[in-house]
Amino acid sequence: MSKSKQITRDEQSSASQVTRRQFLQIIGATATVAAVAPSALAQKKKRGQKWQGRAAPRYVYVGTYTAPHTAPGGKVPSTAKGIYVFRMEETRGDLIPVQVVEDENPSFLAVDPTRNYLYCVNELGADSGGKPLGRVSAYKIDQSNGKLSFINTELTNGTWPCHLWVHPSGKYLFAANYGSGNFPVYPILGDGSIGKMTDLVQDVGNGTGPDLVRQEGPHAHMILTNPGAQHVFGVDLGADQVMAWDFDLASGKLSPGTVPHANVGSGCGCRHMAFHPADKFAYVINELSSSIDAFEFDPIRGSFIWIQAVSTLPRDTKFVRPKPKPESPGEVPTGTNTTAEIRVHPNGKWVYGTNRGMNTVAMFAVDPKSGKLTPTGWATTKGEIPRGMNIEPSGTYLYAGNQNSDTIAVFGINPRDGRLQGPLNMINSPVPVDFAFGPSA
Repeated sequence: MSKSKQITRDEQSSASQVTRRQFLQIIGATATVAAVAPSALAQKKKRGQKWQGRAAPRYVYVGTYTAPHTAPGGKVPSTAKGIYVFRMEETRGDLIPVQVVEDENPSFLAVDPTRNYLYCVNELGADSGGKPLGRVSAYKIDQSNGKLSFINTELTNGTWPCHLWVHPSGKYLFAANYGSGNFPVYPILGDGSIGKMTDLVQDVGNGTGPDLVRQEGPHAHMILTNPGAQHVFGVDLGADQVMAWDFDLASGKLSPGTVPHANVGSGCGCRHMAFHPADKFAYVINELSSSIDAFEFDPIRGSFIWIQAVSTLPRDTKFVRPKPKPESPGEVPTGTNTTAEIRVHPNGKWVYGTNRGMNTVAMFAVDPKSGKLTPTGWATTKGEIPRGMNIEPSGTYLYAGNQNSDTIAVFGINPRDGRLQGPLNMINSPVPVDFAFGPSA
C-alpha cells in the first residue's frame, strides 16, 4: 500500500448502530441547538462592523502534512515542506512569513512552558518490512526572531503518531501513536533534547469495535494532562474511552488511575479533549458522531462524571456520518461531517470545535456553575476540512487551518460573548494542520 493511501486512515468512517444512550444524547443536544440558533451559520458579520481587538505580537508555528504525502482526507498530494513559522500582527491577527523548516509530516506541534523549545510528531506509518517509522522531534526557538533550529529526533515505537504534549513541569514529553494505539513517554533533557523513552503504554481498544472501519482496534488520538498536572489522559478513538493514568515524575512511568477510564457513547469515536482552566470540567469532541461530551472533573481522583452531550451541528443540518466505500476509503463524501479539534477559551467562558464537511467552527457558551454548553452559532472557515484550530494566549484571535484549501482563517473573538468575527484574514499556507504559539515578537 502506498504512503498516500496509508495516511488516509483518519477520515475512514462507517455507519454503526446508534445506542439508546447516544440517541437520547443527540436528541437533547439538537433540542438545545433549536432553542438557541436555528440557522446553520448564525454568526454573520454585520455591515460596517469593525474589529477593535488587539493582542501582543508573537511567533506562530504551523504544522503540516508534507509532500509527497497526501493528508488524511486530502484530495491531492501535499505541497507543504514542513513547519511554517509566522509573526502574528497585533491588530487583525495577520501572519507574516518568517521561516520554513523542512521536516516530514510534522502534523502536530507543542511548545514547552518556557517557550524555548518546540516539539513535533512526524506522522509516519511503517516501512516495507513493517518496522514503525513514527517519530517525535525537538527544535530550539530563537527568542529574538522565532526561528527554529533542529535538536534531535526519537522513534515512537509506533505508527502514525498524531499528537504530543509537554508536561507542565517541562520535564517530559508524551505522544500518541494513532496506528498502533500506544502512548510513549520521554524525558526532556536540559538542552531541550528528547531523551530515551521511559515508558510505552499499549491500549487494547475494542478489538472489533462498533465501527468496523474506524474502531477495528485501538487508535490513540491524544494525550494530555489536566491543568493541575495531577494526572495524564489518553484519548482512544478505537475504544470510545479516555484512559486515566497517574504519573511518576521521578521514573517517567504511567500507571492506571484510581478510576482508569471514562466512556463516551458507543461508536462516537472520541478524538480530542480540553479542560476548563478552573480544572473542574472537561470536554471531549467525538469525531464519528459530531458531538461533544461534557464532564465534571475531579482533579484529586482524576475521575469524570458525564453531564451532557451536545451536537456540533445545528438542528436543521443535512450533514450525516460518513459511510466509506471500500474503493475510496480516504474520501469524505459530500454531505457528511466529522469533527476534529476542540479548544476552551483561556477565560473558560467559551468552547469551540471544528466541523470537517460543514467546514465551520461551532461556538458554545459555558455555564460557569454546571459546566454545560449552550450552542451560540457556527462560523464558516471559508475553506475545506478545518482540521486544526487554536486560540492564541491572550484569547483575542482564533486560527483555523483549512487543510484541503491551503488557507488559514483568522477570526477575532468577541470579548463580550465569545462569538467569532470574520474571518478577518485568509492566509495562504499549504496544508495547515495545527498551530502552536511561541514567544512574544
